[in-house]
Amino acid sequence: MKYFLLVVTLMMAITCAMAQQDPLYSQYFNNPMLINPAFAGSNERLYSGLAYRAQWAGIEGGPATFNFNSHISLFDNRVGAGIIVVQDKIGDIKNTQYGTSYSYRIKLSKSTFSFGMQAGFVQYATDRNGVNPLDPTDPRFAAFTETKFNTGAGILLQSERYTLGVSIPQLLASSGTASQSGQSAQVQIYNQNFYLYGGYVIFLTERIEFKPSVLLRMTKGSSASMDLNANLTLNRLYTAGLFTRNLNTYGVLLQGIFKNVRLGYVFELPGKSSALNFNTHEISLALSLSVLSHHNRMGTGF
Repeated sequence: MKYFLLVVTLMMAITCAMAQQDPLYSQYFNNPMLINPAFAGSNERLYSGLAYRAQWAGIEGGPATFNFNSHISLFDNRVGAGIIVVQDKIGDIKNTQYGTSYSYRIKLSKSTFSFGMQAGFVQYATDRNGVNPLDPTDPRFAAFTETKFNTGAGILLQSERYTLGVSIPQLLASSGTASQSGQSAQVQIYNQNFYLYGGYVIFLTERIEFKPSVLLRMTKGSSASMDLNANLTLNRLYTAGLFTRNLNTYGVLLQGIFKNVRLGYVFELPGKSSALNFNTHEISLALSLSVLSHHNRMGTGF
């Protein structure tokens, strides 16, 4: 635990000045491998999930994000391996990420410590037909496509009662040059995003669990962002919760588990101080199966 806290402190010191550039997720605790590769294999089963998020629904060109991730526990649950596909669109800009994740898991007396790595490619592309600039020769609105390699890392400490993780999913900042009509402009493709996540389970009764959680998100060049969640779960199958992001966005989560399938939905409302008065919707679907002899066959695996 001392070494884990030391690593967390060092990573926070290195990345002290951080603005959110990764896609937003309200159900990050459902698909945590999207922000931390150390979660690969953490449920000791085969897991596959997909989600779609429509941010600021009703506004033309608003952010829309699709993600798919799948991971499996291998070698007597000591190793996890997974894949990630994310497509994020806003206006005329589209980012598509393809990646693989690997984790190594160490069993402690009452918890599991995991270290994870991921590697893949991010394709950044713009569609000039999606905008109508006043100056058609402005290189900042030129058609532009660039593919960059990236790698990331994360650590995780997990037990039946708590989860604590820290990660930088993509370590390499990258940029490119867009050109048009003899002019050029530098395009920032990616800045490092830093995540610190924690959650704790409180058993109110034998059937009802209360789970508060927090996600701190930081990116170079902008102020930190914080998500606060409070969920109630009945019989470990049905969940209802509330959350807020920076006390400026508020949302409701509803979730149900039906055998090996989990269905979740989030509805977000902007706060009074928000500049955009549009709602956001996010839906997710996941499958959890025990397919190898060493996989966990107790419960649903979610």
